[in-house]
Amino acid sequence: MSINKFFYFLTLLLFFSCDYSNDKLKPNIVLFMVDDLGWQDTSVPFWNKKTKYNEIYSTPNMELLADMGVKFTNAYSTPVCSPTRISLMTGMNSARHRVTNWTLHPNVRKPAEINHSTFDFPNWNYNGLSVSDSIPNSVLATPLPQILRDNGYFTIHAGKAHLGAIGYPSENPLNIGFDINIAGHAAGAPQSYLGKDNFGNNDSKNKIWAVPGLEKYHGKDIFLTQALSEEILKNLEKPLKLNSPFFLYFSLYGVHTPLMEDERFSEKYRNIGLEKSEIKYASMIESMDNALGTILNKLKEENILHNTIIIFMSDNGGLSAVARQGEKHKHNYPLKSGKGSIYEGGIRVPMIVYSPFHDDSNKEVHQPVIIDDFFPSILDLTNSISKSVIQKIDGRSFVPLLNNEKYELKPLFWHYPNWWGPSGPGIGSFSAVRNGDWKLIYFHHNQTIELYNLKDDIFENNNLVLKENKKRIELSNMLTNYLISVDAQMPFNKLKNSVVPWPNEISLNNEEI
Repeated sequence: MSINKFFYFLTLLLFFSCDYSNDKLKPNIVLFMVDDLGWQDTSVPFWNKKTKYNEIYSTPNMELLADMGVKFTNAYSTPVCSPTRISLMTGMNSARHRVTNWTLHPNVRKPAEINHSTFDFPNWNYNGLSVSDSIPNSVLATPLPQILRDNGYFTIHAGKAHLGAIGYPSENPLNIGFDINIAGHAAGAPQSYLGKDNFGNNDSKNKIWAVPGLEKYHGKDIFLTQALSEEILKNLEKPLKLNSPFFLYFSLYGVHTPLMEDERFSEKYRNIGLEKSEIKYASMIESMDNALGTILNKLKEENILHNTIIIFMSDNGGLSAVARQGEKHKHNYPLKSGKGSIYEGGIRVPMIVYSPFHDDSNKEVHQPVIIDDFFPSILDLTNSISKSVIQKIDGRSFVPLLNNEKYELKPLFWHYPNWWGPSGPGIGSFSAVRNGDWKLIYFHHNQTIELYNLKDDIFENNNLVLKENKKRIELSNMLTNYLISVDAQMPFNKLKNSVVPWPNEISLNNEEI
């Protein structure tokens, strides 16, 4: 090797090791969280082949991000929104933090839970996240954005918050460690996506759902997702001018109901003959993808993509029980059911991670991960330290998976001692565990157990509970032991006048497990 080439490669080595290593720098973090985006609601396939849904939807920026980064094909959230978001902010499993249903009104359970014919549901933490021990029915924790801010990050929240009930501090993201809050409040859906409707602020009867803080766009022909994107671009100038690392949590309101058409993207779906509500839904998906592209372009323009990590995730499975046209509970095929369900369609979601600091030859991760893992992973990725985390962390960093390193198998747990409202396959009150290829579901309402091998049966059509007795016992005990260890709440069965038993306490075929 010539002397010139030697010094050239030495310069490159020093450049990347000193300037672009997140061992020494604080990389920016962009967390792009979509609401209700299903595993199939994208042109990026997360299965071993493309499906008809991958062919319908157009998400070119998701495709770009997947090409840049790593697809996680077995990524999981919880079946409904607030539990996922609290797990993200705390690293706790929903069974432990007890924000097991969606939050809004203070000090009260959800309408579907009140005066239920069969169950008395537990007083879960319906007031959401708390940073004070004086707030009843809330989970006290050290929030992720507060830790990042303490470690020198400029923190921006944009979009849906849905972290605390009305009137309590955590309804405002500024109270949990964000420096900037763009349009986040207690509600988990907008009254309207349309600037012409003032994003719902004209509707006095439904003021609770109106999107706050975007008055400059009122009366304009602009979709909510676009307005949020424009506000993000303006607010990113602040950390850039300060030369500060930033954490951008872009938490979209879309593609949550009400389904509304983003006219910029609807024509192509009308031309292929989609039904009316499906045109709206598809346009909202493309609107979401356009917002992702807006952020990617900004990072490129500012020449900071080399020091920015981007994480893409959805808060639960795709909506299928209500509001959609076509056959209900089939919109996430090959996954079964959808939002609100413990079947795969309700909990398995698209996830992509781009990191310039990790092995770029690793393009897919098939190891199961869950939303609880995001908290420790983001702290790991940002080299952030906190000696004051007061909660027990259930998640584990998925960072080794980015480099295809050894990652010990761990069980994933779900717990929903609540009632969502809509009906459908797997929708109800339940607990579940996935360990390796095996998944066990315990339905509280009829005290039945289902067992699936997801490697052989992603459709969850072949219940093996009577054929695989040893595996059933193993997973029933694993799930029971975990629920007991975190002091999980269980519903009270009014018809039997007793608390719903643990999964390893029920009998099958008149034989005790």
